[in-house]
Amino acid sequence: MIIVTGGAGFIGSNLVRALNERGRGDILVVDNLKNGAKFANLAGCEILDYLDKDEFLARIQNGHDFGARVEAVFHQGACTVTTEWDGRYMMQNNYEYSKQLLQYCVCKAVPFIYGSSASVYGAGKVFKEERQYEAPLNVYGYSKFLFDHYVRRLLSKAHSQIVGLRYFNVYGPHETHKGPMASVMLHFYEQLKSAGAVKLFSGSGGYADGEQRRDFVYVGDAVAVNLWFWEQRGRPGIFNLGTGVSHSFNDVARLMVKEHGKGKIEYIPFPEKLRGSYQHYTEADLARLRAAGCAHRFAALEEGVRAYLEWLKRAPVQPAG
Repeated sequence: MIIVTGGAGFIGSNLVRALNERGRGDILVVDNLKNGAKFANLAGCEILDYLDKDEFLARIQNGHDFGARVEAVFHQGACTVTTEWDGRYMMQNNYEYSKQLLQYCVCKAVPFIYGSSASVYGAGKVFKEERQYEAPLNVYGYSKFLFDHYVRRLLSKAHSQIVGLRYFNVYGPHETHKGPMASVMLHFYEQLKSAGAVKLFSGSGGYADGEQRRDFVYVGDAVAVNLWFWEQRGRPGIFNLGTGVSHSFNDVARLMVKEHGKGKIEYIPFPEKLRGSYQHYTEADLARLRAAGCAHRFAALEEGVRAYLEWLKRAPVQPAG
């Protein structure tokens, strides 16, 4: 049996689909469906069972064996709202929960592959998996940062696989439920359909209008790297998961307008509430990932956006969260 926490979410549900494509349906999905819109992400999936996150946590605290050997845990469950400032909630949901699940996996010798975040790097310009480059700007980033450090203390002691993957800006199918936290690709697509114009932030952080830059990675690539580590084993550590190439929001907007066939770009004032807590630039350093032997070829921005737009055009309308 394979456990996927956050399995009804964005990356989690895509991971479940990829496992299905490999012939695996013995998947226990763990999530919190308070946002009921997420059910749509699982409607086309084959799973063994679903378990609420709180009940799951209670079971692992009691050493429950789930009735079958657990082959691996893909821990994708987290609060991903970067504008959430309830630190108590964030630390309970992202840090304490992750610690308890990791301890369970170490005790049971179960491979543990989890989602971290490029937010740990904050406003820095160097994106290497080293302490001197880590300085999160918000409590979400801090929750990921602190768990990564907890993992580092266990890596040399654990007898089972532990892998942390620092996601950069992931986009692609099955993110509609994320609402404001969905990728700019989805927001731009919806803006073009409804108003014929893409809205970008005006200049900020030393960047001109729309020239803030991010490393955008297609969700299929994020899933492929998760599965590569699971299949390879014996390669523990914390790794960046991005393309290694940054693009400006203008680049994305122009591409979206081109693919849409019409539209324009407009600039809106940079939100005051984001000042001091916004990453204006990210670009994954892939040296450690490549040194581990992962040679996965990441989709270029044009490839990923085109694939996503094709999916959006044929996908049924899904409820937003």
